[in-house]
Amino acid sequence: MPDSDLPDALRAFRLDGRVAVVTGASSGLGEALARALASAGARVALVARRRDRLAELAEQIGGLAVGCDLLDAAQVDEVVPAVAAELGGPEILVNAAGMIFSRERAEHESPEDIRRTLDLNLVAPFRLAQAAFPHMAAAGRGSVVNVSSISGHVGVPGIPQASYAAAKLGLSGLTSELAVQWARHSIRVNTLAPGFFRSEITDGMYEDERSLAWLRRNTPLPAHGVPEDFAGAVLWLAGDAGRYVTGQTIVVDGGWTAR
Repeated sequence: MPDSDLPDALRAFRLDGRVAVVTGASSGLGEALARALASAGARVALVARRRDRLAELAEQIGGLAVGCDLLDAAQVDEVVPAVAAELGGPEILVNAAGMIFSRERAEHESPEDIRRTLDLNLVAPFRLAQAAFPHMAAAGRGSVVNVSSISGHVGVPGIPQASYAAAKLGLSGLTSELAVQWARHSIRVNTLAPGFFRSEITDGMYEDERSLAWLRRNTPLPAHGVPEDFAGAVLWLAGDAGRYVTGQTIVVDGGWTAR
């Protein structure tokens, strides 16, 4: 259906002509979100370490592959300038990259793992938002969507992740502050907190029968979450459909935290 034939309510989800940056785009939620943004008309820059996967996805969706190790501050600083030079200034930033570097209990987490966890899950999203800010301000609009986790809001029994939880809750605090500071530029900043979705981080849980049974018992909705279940929320926040939503942390978890 041509865009001109779409109902107004659906046209508000279109992202034609907008440049989007998606981190963690080589797999899982990041890949699904990149595909969704491209399907809505955005020109998508795909950011991750694994350049081979990025190149394949970029070819499939007509995007731009930008290899970057988000733990390397110098590489992080190069991302937005590279995107602006190739596609134009970004109006959408989706910070989807995330990783748990330690499965140790809190009292045993090493300082190195704590720093790496905070750098990847909190510092890098902040730095990328700072870099995208002048382009969004110049455009007179923008949307930053941070992807956190329910582990930043509730403890999850049997899964030690103290520094990861701290970093993800930190994204909610960052979101509120940036939303207020940047509102005068019509830049919106929100966080989406997913529950359990099958990804590289959680893959082992879905292959273990006991873990799978535990997930089924504790998730009110009967279906398992897949990355595509997350895409609609991002499309809503990325474009005009969510133009009056900012400073929020929105949970997408199949009812996990509603119990």
